[in-house]
Amino acid sequence: MKYAILFSFILAFGSIVCGFIFDLPYSQKMIGFGVIGLFIVVFPLFIYYRWKGKDIKDYMLTQENLEKMRENQRNHDY
Repeated sequence: MKYAILFSFILAFGSIVCGFIFDLPYSQKMIGFGVIGLFIVVFPLFIYYRWKGKDIKDYMLTQENLEKMRENQRNHDY
């Protein structure tokens, strides 16, 4: 999965760079497809890859997590 994301990123970024560097009749399309590739393919795959297996409740500010943070703050106060 990591290599697929890296390959997709290089492909999309390369398309954007080639669109800017080369003066071709379809340069704007290359830039557009590169941007679409980043936002439709690369970013969702990256987000899925990084969040797989994690619990969203650990990152939310619930009353239980606030109490844990306060307890940790009291334990680490000097």
